[in-house]
Amino acid sequence: MTDRQIIVPDDMRLLYEQAGYAPAVKVGDTLYCAGQVGRTADLTVIEDPEEQFLAAWNNLRQVLAAGGCTFEDVVDMTTYHVDMHRHMPVFRRVKDEVFPRGACAWTCIGVSDLARPGLLVEIKCIAVQR
Repeated sequence: MTDRQIIVPDDMRLLYEQAGYAPAVKVGDTLYCAGQVGRTADLTVIEDPEEQFLAAWNNLRQVLAAGGCTFEDVVDMTTYHVDMHRHMPVFRRVKDEVFPRGACAWTCIGVSDLARPGLLVEIKCIAVQR
């Protein structure tokens, strides 16, 4: 049987209860993180793009920490972008300020919408605890 643990940081209890999915699942040393977006703990979407991107990274950091990982443990990342070409310069700048550059495989995908109106990015990743 697989060692499987549901990861829910304290600040994401409301999300877990209302949306019905786990922010992450840990199997052995591998942490599978659901896509994180730029919203507050009360699920309010942050309007300013730069602040929304920073919040998405901070939410991802919380999920990783709750699973015993850090940004340095991320091995694969996929980001989903609404209006990607318009916001990518700001997203990259924020990413380069908070996330180790060139440390994992990264795929960017442009999408028409995300789960809630106003969301501009969703960051999903897999981390392997060292």
